[in-house]
Order: sequence, then structure tokens, then C-alpha cells
Amino acid sequence: MFALRLALPILFALLAVPAHADSKVGSLRLYAFDCGRIVLDDLGAFADTGEYDGQAGELSAPCFLVRHPKGDLLWDAGLGDRFAATPGGTSFPNGSRAVVARTLQSQLEAIGLRASDVEYIAFSHFHWDHTGNANDFAGATWLLSRREVQSLDSQPAPGRMAVDNLSAYKQAKVELIDLDRDVFGDGSVRILRANGHTAGHQVLMLRLPKAGTVILSGDLFHTRENFEQGRMPAFNYSRGETLAAMDRVRRLLSNTRGRLVIQHDRRDIDALPKAPGYLE
Repeated sequence: MFALRLALPILFALLAVPAHADSKVGSLRLYAFDCGRIVLDDLGAFADTGEYDGQAGELSAPCFLVRHPKGDLLWDAGLGDRFAATPGGTSFPNGSRAVVARTLQSQLEAIGLRASDVEYIAFSHFHWDHTGNANDFAGATWLLSRREVQSLDSQPAPGRMAVDNLSAYKQAKVELIDLDRDVFGDGSVRILRANGHTAGHQVLMLRLPKAGTVILSGDLFHTRENFEQGRMPAFNYSRGETLAAMDRVRRLLSNTRGRLVIQHDRRDIDALPKAPGYLE
């Protein structure tokens, strides 16, 4: 009886700790995490044809976890958990404000994972709002666009890249991508070249067992209206390459009857299951 009384508290303590990722999932899943939002006084820069001039608004900054039987992939890394220390948000001189309500680490823990459990990390591009938590995944394999790395290593790096956000890539295992990349070799998770917003911009295309084809936009489109009207930011690297990437994604969506998730549009993010729920 004494042994039983001694063992019960230990058992309860073990049950209270979230399980970590010792076993893999049986089929493909997509988790969407709230990794912050950017509040802007003026959205004018997000259409080089003037539609948003003088309009205030906000952009979502999600992170996505793709769970596959062969491993886990983090797609984009949000604003950074450091911003959660300022609940009202951190303001910048350009009239924008970064707000993080929940840390990515806490959201991973809620589904029984740690950053160290994630085998792969990849980015639509290297702008600061997509790379904030990247260094927490130093132990993962980094799947990086070669053109994006070349931009990052240039002197100086493009202004919207926060070089320090990506310092861990210098010591991490890196696999460079020149064209498209089939991450797990079965066609279900593909990183697709979609240059134009930046030199090495990419989108992620999933073939989920129930939901079918889903494409995560990166910054190819910032709003649903940009997708519908072909609008693009004034600060894009190349207008021509952006238009070609838009055309490719539209054709893929049409040919697969796929679903586009515009990462910066809160309407699209709110339509996804909330973690610990997932799309499958």
C-alpha cells in the first residue's frame, strides 16, 4: 500500500506533462498557429496601383506545422515570441505595430511538441515577419531557396530582412532549393518556386487526404482582393516575376480544384481549424 501511495503522485505528474513527438502521425495534417499580427496606419505600399492609399489595416502573421508520417515541417516562423513580452504590441517608426498574443512555443507544447522535435523548417521568404522564431529550430534541416540565401548574404541585405532572425542557419544543416522541392518524396508536400515578391520567394502546396490540395501563399498575395485583382506591393523585387508566379498558382488551383490560404489575410486564417485542431 505504501508503494502504491508513493507511485500515484509520480504517475499523475507524468500524465500532466504533454507527450512529445516520439511517434509520427499516420497521415498528413496541417496545423495553423497564431504567430502574431501587424497593425498598420497605411496599407498603401501593398498595392502599387493605389487601391489602399491612406487605408489602415492589419496583416496576420501565422506559422504552419505540416505533420507527415516521415517527419514534421514548420512553414514560416512568424513575428517572434519576443514580442509577446509587450502585450499591447511593439510600435515602429513607420507607423506599424507588431502584436503577439501567444508564443509559438506554447502552441507547439499544446500539441505535444517542442521545437527540437521538428525535423524541417522552410520559409516562403526571409522578410522579418516570416522568420521571427527561426533560430529556435537550429536543430532542424533548413530547406532554403538558394536565391533567398544569396540575397540574405549580400551586403547590405534587403531592408525587410532581419539578418539576426536567421543567424542559426550558418550552423544548421541546410539544403538549398533551386526550383521546386518534394519534401517527403511522395508529392504530398511540395515547396514551389514563386519568385517575385523577393528574389527567392516560394509557396507551399499540400495534398491532404480529406481537404485535397491546399496552397499556402507566403506573400505572393497579401489579401483576398490582391488575389482577385492581381494587385501587388510596390516594394516587390520583380513585378514581372510576381505576375508569372501568380499565373502559375492560379493554374494549379484551377487544375486541382485547390484551396488558397492567403497567409496575411485574417479571413483565410480564421477559416482554418484552430490548433490543436488541424486540417487533414
